[in-house]
Amino acid sequence: MLDKNIKKILEDNINEAVVEVTGDGSKYTVKIISDVFTGKSKLARHKIIYSYLNKYIQSGEIHALTIISMTKNEISDYS
Repeated sequence: MLDKNIKKILEDNINEAVVEVTGDGSKYTVKIISDVFTGKSKLARHKIIYSYLNKYIQSGEIHALTIISMTKNEISDYS
């Protein structure tokens, strides 16, 4: 159930985000595509994502989080 919450939180807060969440228990992988990340370093992108999920990290509901963050241009280059 938390995976659906993570997806909704990120989609609601990050402009035009395409979000995919996988995982179980307290370990999750988030793949997020948004042009909000344009010109931002990997660290800056992760900080944006963590800012919205901090409540779950602090409570221990999310123990491990793997983040894959890309812009729309980066995903087309990646394919």
